[in-house]
Amino acid sequence: MRRASKVVARRWAASIAGAALLLAATPAGAHHSFAAEFDIKRPVKLRGIVTAMDWINPHSWIHLDVKGPDGAIVSWAIEGGSPNALLRLGFTKAALPKGSDVVVEGFQAKDGSNRAVGQFVAFADGRKLFLGGSAPGAHGEGDH
Repeated sequence: MRRASKVVARRWAASIAGAALLLAATPAGAHHSFAAEFDIKRPVKLRGIVTAMDWINPHSWIHLDVKGPDGAIVSWAIEGGSPNALLRLGFTKAALPKGSDVVVEGFQAKDGSNRAVGQFVAFADGRKLFLGGSAPGAHGEGDH
């Protein structure tokens, strides 16, 4: 009897430990790395008009209307860092008002959609604001 109860206790403990590991891993799946979603071999340089900026966690989003090669307007969504990361880089909610004409450089999504992760936003007056996300150079490293 005693041996059987030890086996049951061990199985129960292993089941609890396995469930705890699964639960702990769940939030990590909601966040992604650069390489999981974006393609370093697909750099983009988009000139467009800001239609909106979403300051939400875990990533901010800049929505741009970009004129395509045929003259048609194409909507893009550009992922940036968290609002906290942007604030630390000097980005504020007033820095990128709706209607701003900007250039965003970054990397397109692997699925080929009109989504990208941004490195920085450049303004006509020469200012650059880094986007603090997962893209290489998004924190101001290196030359741009």
